[in-house]
Parts: sequence; C-alpha cells; structure tokens
Amino acid sequence: MTTSAQILPLLKDPQRLENRLAEIPPEPGVYLMRDGSDRIIYIGKSRKLRSRVRSYFRESQKLSERIATMVRQVTEIEFIVTDTEAEALALEANLIKQHLPYFNVLLKDDKKYPYLCITWSEDYPRIYITRKRLLSNQKDKYYGPYTDSHTLREILRLCKRIFPLRQRPQPLFKDRACLNFDLGRCPGVCQSLISPEEYRKIVQKVAMVFQGRSSELIDILTEQMHKQAELLNFEAAARFRDQINGLKSLTADQKVSLPDDTVSRDAIALAADVQHACIQLFQIRAGKLVGRLAFVAEVPPLSSPPQTGGNEGGLMGVILQRVLEEHYQTAEVVEIPTEILVQHELPEPDILADVLTQRKGRKVTIVAPQRQTKAELIEMVERNAHYELQRMQKLSDRNQQAMEDLAAILDLPELPHRIEGYDISHIQGSNAVASQVVFIDGLPAKQHYRHYKIKNPTVTIGHSDDFASLAEVIGRRFRKYAEDPQLQRLGNPDWPDLVMIDGGKGQLSSVVAVLQEMNLLEDLRVVSLAKKREEIFLPGESEPLSTNAEQPGVQLLRRLRDEAHRFAVSFHRQQRSDQLKRSRLDEIPGLGHHRQKQLLGHFRSVDYIRQATPTQLAEVSGIGPRLAQEIYDYFHP
Repeated sequence: MTTSAQILPLLKDPQRLENRLAEIPPEPGVYLMRDGSDRIIYIGKSRKLRSRVRSYFRESQKLSERIATMVRQVTEIEFIVTDTEAEALALEANLIKQHLPYFNVLLKDDKKYPYLCITWSEDYPRIYITRKRLLSNQKDKYYGPYTDSHTLREILRLCKRIFPLRQRPQPLFKDRACLNFDLGRCPGVCQSLISPEEYRKIVQKVAMVFQGRSSELIDILTEQMHKQAELLNFEAAARFRDQINGLKSLTADQKVSLPDDTVSRDAIALAADVQHACIQLFQIRAGKLVGRLAFVAEVPPLSSPPQTGGNEGGLMGVILQRVLEEHYQTAEVVEIPTEILVQHELPEPDILADVLTQRKGRKVTIVAPQRQTKAELIEMVERNAHYELQRMQKLSDRNQQAMEDLAAILDLPELPHRIEGYDISHIQGSNAVASQVVFIDGLPAKQHYRHYKIKNPTVTIGHSDDFASLAEVIGRRFRKYAEDPQLQRLGNPDWPDLVMIDGGKGQLSSVVAVLQEMNLLEDLRVVSLAKKREEIFLPGESEPLSTNAEQPGVQLLRRLRDEAHRFAVSFHRQQRSDQLKRSRLDEIPGLGHHRQKQLLGHFRSVDYIRQATPTQLAEVSGIGPRLAQEIYDYFHP
C-alpha cells in the first residue's frame, strides 16, 4: 500500500468514505483503522462489521473525545472476515498485541504480580511461581496474576505438604531418592519411581486448587477415602483424610456472604487516573473467595480524568471488556464461571457472553448489578482496586520527586527518562565481568539489563584494572553510535538520558576519555557515584557536587548503583562457578569444552562423573569407549 501525507481523512472525503463502507460485509470479523502515515491506530471487532464501522461516522452518534479524535485521523479501513464471533475475539486480541494501536486499551505486563505455572509440556510437570509469563509453549498453564505473592507461596507450600510432589528442581543424588521420598512428600520423580501418568494425576489435583475447584476436589477425595475404609485399607484412608483437612484449611476463612452459594461467579471492578487503571477480579466459587487477580491497563490518551462513578463515554467498560477477553482467552473451561459481575456496562457484552457460553456448554451471563448483595460485592472489589491504584500513585509520585531532584542536581534540561548504571566485578582480576542496568522513569527495566565479559588481555588473574574495564564496556556499548552519529538524534529509545559509573574521579575519567575518542561526550551526560560518601562527580570537576546523601535524587542514583553492583556480582559468581565445575575436566586430554558440557548436562556434577563407570560414561553423546576409559582412569589412577 502506498502512503502519502496528502491523503485526506475519510471524514473529509465523503464519497470515498461511502464507497469504503459499502465494501465492508455485514459479517463477523475484525476491522483495522489506519492514519495518513499508514499506521494502525485502532483495532476492533464486531458480529456485523458494516454496521459497527458505519456507526463511527454517523453525525448523530455521540462519540467520546478519544474516539472522536481517532475517527478524524482515519484515512483507510481494512477488515478481516471470520467464520464466528469467537474467532473475531481471538484475532482482535492477537492483532492488538502485535501492533499496539495508539487508541486501543493496552494491558501492561506488571512484573510485581506473580503467576503460578504448571509445565504440562513435560512428562513430569513442574509447579513453580514466576513473574514472567512465557507463551512459547501452548501446553504450559499459567494461573494468575495474583495480588498477594505471600498467600500464593503459602498455598503452594501447603499443596506440597498435602500432595506428594517433586520437592527439588534437580535431584540430590544420582542413584537414589532423597529423604523427601522416605517421608512421603515426593513420589520419587528423580528416580522414575512413579509413572508420568500417575504423577500427572497428582498434579491435576493441585491444578484444581488453583482453578477454584477445591470443593469439587474435596468431594472426590472424600469418596476415595470411604472406598479405602470399606476395603479396610485404613492407612490409605488416613492419607485421604489428611489431604481433605488440609484443603479445608485453605478456604476456611474466605467465605463471601451471598445468598446462592452454589453459583460460581467472577466480579470485576477498577479504579483509574489519567495514566493507568488498576483492575481487580475476584473469583468466587461455592460462596468462597478462591482467587484475587490483578491487572494494570494504560488509559488511552486524550481522556479526561476517568470518573468511575460515571462511565466517561464507555471507557471504563472498554477497559473491563479488554481485561475479561484477555483473561478468559487462556482460561480452561472449568475456570469459566456461570455469572460475571461487572462494575460498568460493557460495550459488547453479547459477543463475550456468547463465546464463553459456547466454550463452557452452559449459559454464561454478564451483569452490572445496581443494588443489594451483588452491588455490595462489586463495591468491595472496587475498594480493593482503589488501594492498588493508591499504591501505584504513591510509587509514581516518589519516583517523580526523585527524578525532579536529580534533574535539578545535575542541571538536566528534562527529567531523565532512561538512566543506565555500570559496575565491574572480579576477584583480583579473575573472571572480570561488567553489568549494565537500566532504570526507566525511576524503576528497574530488567528487560534492558546486559552482561559483559571483560576481553582486555591485560586483565588477568592477579592483575585487575577497573579503569580500563569500564572504558572497554562503555566503548562496546556506544560503538554503534560512534559509527552512525545520527542514531541518538532520531529519538532512539536505547539512547540514555544519563549514564552513571560506579566509582570516583578515576573511573569517570577513563570513561570520559573513551567517549571523547568517539565524539560522543557532548551528546551524552555521564556522572559517577563514589561509595564512601555517596559523592557525585562530573566530568572535568575535581570536587564532587554539594549534595546530601539522603535527598531523593541521590537516593535514586544509589538504588541504580546498588542494582548494578548486585547484577555484576551475580554474573561474576556464575562465571566463577562454571569455571570451578570445569577446572578438573580441563586436565583430561581430548575433553574439550563441548564434551565437558555434555558430561555435566548428563551427570549434573563432577562428583557424579567421578563415580560413573566407563560404560555409563560412554552412554553420553560424543563420549566414545576410548575417551570414557581415559576419563575413568583420570579419576581412578
């Protein structure tokens, strides 16, 4: 498609608009709106595309400020027809994630909320808590995000006490199970003492807890307990009894006062300011609160401060619908409730309700209650959302104050959006590494963190040179900008507003020298922070700035420095550990780095390699009988 800045918006070209609308069929699907630069600025779905798209351009249609601004920029409309509304819903969600349109509601991946992951893709599924939701494997299942990480960890700990589950990520011994097996807490996964099919049945019971099906699981276990008791197998019956009592303790104090305890329902509400919306979703099963999930959405631009009491042109309903569609898209059928209580009317409740009804096989209703008990439940959810919003605002205000103070200290023209910190870690020159950490708007942005291995040949065991190491790292980091000076002037998001070096005048001088060689010193603001008195040094200045170590701007630099130090030390320890693992294997002739990795991957440690027989060693890929015998002879002279 050719684009031109002279293409008129469709509102100013009625004939082209009418022709385009006539081409859109009255079928379910997704529509994409583009502006004069050919950017996708909005993506939507509808069960009747023509009617929905036409409604944006009717003069009688009252549009919110946000949508009206969007419509005035539309120069082209594209559409994708689908067979069903469910396909349209899924396609819209995928396209929004791919293109991130400017006027759509975008959910943020807030790292502070954890998930529980069950790796169904493995023969023996693992259960663990993570803050990263990886969708690379469709079989793995994520539950959450949960608002209370402490409660989540406690529930998982209790599940590992109630059910026999793998307790360790790696086996403790090579040829026998550990003490957890003898205590009945682990079924012996490391030694394959339980079949994958039987172990998956145990994990499925744990999954039922996080699906909000504890009551159903208790009924199943109760029935099994009675069967074992009838067979006079009292030991097995006692195990079922203990599991039942443990499960009852999980939900003992979570009763929600509702008249119909048999109905499963979700209740969702939000609280918002001009930038973010904090959403809470309460999962209620059999009258008990079994889960409390949290989401964060970016409020679309050009909106006045949202008022949750009104509906700000339907924006609050749009946000709620976006969250519900995202949440239920990956939910299992058993996790879908028969009733969803919403704080505000959704713009397209019928599509979502119909899709969920088809998936569940039972009628799913979406209701915005106005009175009595259900309305009180929504008020409770909204109150929790307000608390989360207040926490986010408080953190944002603190970061804003720190950045303003830092800009004043360093006389920066604007607030430092991206700050980078660098540090070196080694032990007398051995395994020298460097870290690069990044803070965005005062908060760690770990996706931008980087490690560097120092390549300077003069930095060896017994001879360290932090000055040269920092100069090397800075040179490698900004080499591409020296080769193409236009990069930092194009609004490149990787170009930092401030660079902080961990150290004093010496470290700063070495970095300044390399930046001068690359002709970047005038475009890059760089400072150093000395540990002893938390003093800030500027290039070319012999004395530090007059600051207080406790003022917000200095504290921000201290947090950045401490994070850079932690990240560098952790990488150094990893390098040192890897070297120690390989140190003895390096002495074996014919055993290169690749074969060492093969051995360690198979046997887990050098100790297990030493205990292995030549036949066991030869089973490793790349290790033939002759090399296996040499390895064995080395450990058994």
